[in-house]
Amino acid sequence: MRRRLVAPGARNSRGFSLLEAVVAMALIAGVGMALFAWINSNIEALARVQDANSRAAATANVLEFMSTVNPMSTPDGKADLGGYRMTWKAAAVTAAQDGTNYPSGMGIYQFALYDNLIAIEKTDGTPWFNFTLRQVGYKRVRDLRLPFG
Repeated sequence: MRRRLVAPGARNSRGFSLLEAVVAMALIAGVGMALFAWINSNIEALARVQDANSRAAATANVLEFMSTVNPMSTPDGKADLGGYRMTWKAAAVTAAQDGTNYPSGMGIYQFALYDNLIAIEKTDGTPWFNFTLRQVGYKRVRDLRLPFG
């Protein structure tokens, strides 16, 4: 009688044991959780970038609109700019001063420096962001006098 040499545990090596299956599932679950956390952080970063881009575009639009507003004659107001609404309120930083005329003399305008508090809200009325814009306000206070006239 010849005896066969068999490696220890070779008879039970037909498949995975329950312990091996549980360990494999735990490893897969750990890797899956790490993958989902990484995807979630990327989605949150993308949302922050999109919000920053939206704010930058809205700020550019507001600055362009405010370049047409004279804070001395229109110290407060509202405007709808597509997907958002802006409101502004101007406060004088300096007193009104007379302008000068070339080569000398008083000009026909007075000038003052204003701080405009600009608030942007979404169309549903929720506040979005705000900032302060410094602008020069002006008003005509005299008629033009022509020399020798």
